[in-house]
Amino acid sequence: MDLNGKSILITGGTGSLGKALVRRIFSESPNVKRLVIFSRDEQKQFQMAQEYSVSKYPSIRFFIGDVRDKERLIRAMSGIDYVIHAAAMKHVPIAEYNPDECVKTNIGGAQNVIDACLQTGVQRVVALSTDKACAPINLYGATKLASDKLFIAANNIKGSNPIRFSVVRYGNVMGSNGSVIPFFMDKRKEGVLPITDPNMTRFNISLKGGVEMVMHALEHAWGGELFVPKIPSYRITDVAKAVAPNCEQKVVGIRPGEKVHEEMITSSDSFNTYDLGKYFVILPTITTWSLEQFTKEHAAVKVPIGFAYNSGTNSDWETEESLRRLIIEHLDPDFQP
Repeated sequence: MDLNGKSILITGGTGSLGKALVRRIFSESPNVKRLVIFSRDEQKQFQMAQEYSVSKYPSIRFFIGDVRDKERLIRAMSGIDYVIHAAAMKHVPIAEYNPDECVKTNIGGAQNVIDACLQTGVQRVVALSTDKACAPINLYGATKLASDKLFIAANNIKGSNPIRFSVVRYGNVMGSNGSVIPFFMDKRKEGVLPITDPNMTRFNISLKGGVEMVMHALEHAWGGELFVPKIPSYRITDVAKAVAPNCEQKVVGIRPGEKVHEEMITSSDSFNTYDLGKYFVILPTITTWSLEQFTKEHAAVKVPIGFAYNSGTNSDWETEESLRRLIIEHLDPDFQP
């Protein structure tokens, strides 16, 4: 997607996906007008600014702010064309222990982003979701489901404003902060890897895949779509074997709020889900555009009633070998199991 001449703001821009988005944008659109990194962690901004100095990247701006602060968001979004909302409290056990903080950031912050976008000249908004928002059993997932609903419904209150809001939902981002592969790579020196449940599975997407999905939504969304990628699953035991085949696997039990398998589309979603080829899309029950025209232009095919997309019943699986290749490609070119 050509973003030359555009102004973009990324909330949570110092996170793993935020930094990957910045690399992609500067690589493909070196003449981007302005790229604003909006986040509340000054240390992460300081570290990121060492790599992306204003002298080398004159269009970059580092903006300290919290999505809980709507006035700060409005100021930051002045003159912004596109917003990518990646800021969130995402650690499941921490959210379970601090529920009010999670609600303030993930739900209140989402509404603040929407309000700020509607009050400024923002044209398109893509919000990041998670598989944990699908049939949630933990607070983090519940807050992200609420956030998804807010962004999708925002298309109904925009009036004559041409802004478009959409959502992208995907599984564990390989190598992201706090994810299992870097955790196992760090723990293997101890000789024991903690396994929550030997039957546990998760969806897997690379940072590159996550970035491509955001760019797809920015370019192609009509407003109100929830995009879901077709991606492989992995078994947690295969990840452990791929990272450290000689380590003991110690079963420690599921953490509070965890599922054995994750879902991205439930059978109840199937009534509004379409296959776009590379992605699935869950459409809102109320659209601001013609469904017939949408399906025609996207060659969208309705999924069968009762269709569900679950990491445990997925037809596409990573193996120990493929996981090692991905680690070398995306995380550590010198990796040795």
